[in-house]
Amino acid sequence: MKKYYDMVDKHQDVILDAEKYIWNNPEPGYKEFKTHAYLKERFEKLGYDLVEAEGITGFYTVVDTGRPGPTVLVMAELDSLINRTHPDCDKETGAVHSCGHHAQCAAMLGLASALKEEDALDNLCGKIKLCLVPAEEGIEIGYRKELVKKGVIKYTSGKPEFISRRYFDDVDIAFMVHQSPRENVKFVITKGHNGVIRKRTTVMGKSAHAGAHPHEGVNALNAASLIILAVNSLRETFEEKYYARVHSIITKGGDAVNAVPDEVVIESYVRAAEPIAHKKVNQAVNRAISAAAAAIGCTVRIEDMAGSEALNEDANLRELAFTVFEDIAGKDGYKYESDWLASSTDMGDISTLVPAIHAYATGATGVSHGKNYRIANPYDACVNAAKFEIGLIRKLLENDAQKANEIISKFTPTFKSVDEYLKHKASINMDKDTVIMNDDGTITLDYMG
Repeated sequence: MKKYYDMVDKHQDVILDAEKYIWNNPEPGYKEFKTHAYLKERFEKLGYDLVEAEGITGFYTVVDTGRPGPTVLVMAELDSLINRTHPDCDKETGAVHSCGHHAQCAAMLGLASALKEEDALDNLCGKIKLCLVPAEEGIEIGYRKELVKKGVIKYTSGKPEFISRRYFDDVDIAFMVHQSPRENVKFVITKGHNGVIRKRTTVMGKSAHAGAHPHEGVNALNAASLIILAVNSLRETFEEKYYARVHSIITKGGDAVNAVPDEVVIESYVRAAEPIAHKKVNQAVNRAISAAAAAIGCTVRIEDMAGSEALNEDANLRELAFTVFEDIAGKDGYKYESDWLASSTDMGDISTLVPAIHAYATGATGVSHGKNYRIANPYDACVNAAKFEIGLIRKLLENDAQKANEIISKFTPTFKSVDEYLKHKASINMDKDTVIMNDDGTITLDYMG
């Protein structure tokens, strides 16, 4: 395999230049215009024909070995986070790659460069789909909701959006490499991640003078405070085996300090490890929101948006990944973490349809999503990631794709088809008033999706 890893090393300067450029030009989801343009130019310079996502950022290209076989999808994520306390954030937008997606993109460019080397496809069959996908981080929900309303997108996350556009219908197996601040090893892989439902709650009260006539108003901020307390009071009812998590921020708390707040907006995540438990937890949260608002006399509009499905790492693909880790880093250079992670990634959506893994390359330092996160060792984070990608592609598709076909044959999808998957996603979405004040003075709660 050294021959193919050397092909990646040959393009080390290209990889590290990309890491620096994208780090210095961070853009949040569905706004990755400079990143898209930068990578598009370099992919086309390498001779790739690109299929660009209509109306949004992101693209893919297909490498055809010329011999029949399965299609392997390799992905990297374009988007940044927003963290205004990070010293390297964009001073206007607050955007910063404090999760390392810029390093994923740099690695993908390295992989694309290596695959153009002579003999890079030697003894392989099938196809390799390289995809730069937008909007993995579930931030700026209001902005994304506007894109949905305008018909630009159907989903607030990039991978579900690409699935719905049928960009992955031909895919048989998939993987990607994230960056990690873990120490003492070069690679890590885990058991899986929670799914997430994204929630936007608008609490509506009545404005009045906060000093002279507060009794004439209905305080939406007080209702929001009670909502957060009510949701927190549910936590002991969440079964531990489902790793349920609920967390929120208030994005609007009122307009003027001397007026009773008449509109407050809360954005929330509801996470869980299994779809049935996920819906049950979300329903309980919606009940608590509605009842707490009604207690203060406020009405509520809840917008539930299908985020990411739980990621279940494919055990057989993971075992094959271990062999590539060992090739690159030695048998002590990687580890498997069997704990379930309560964080979420829309790679989970891919894993419901085809065997998939979400591996990690180290080289980062600091706290993920924190103000001190950065890539301290670009070689490990980017070049090693690209080596892993070309190594796993080769092990999957060489020798008539024996390993890929074996993994595919043992896989049982969560959903039998993309249509079934999309039907499930649609069942999560909700946008309605859940507290209705009736003319006779009674209140109706209608929080069921």
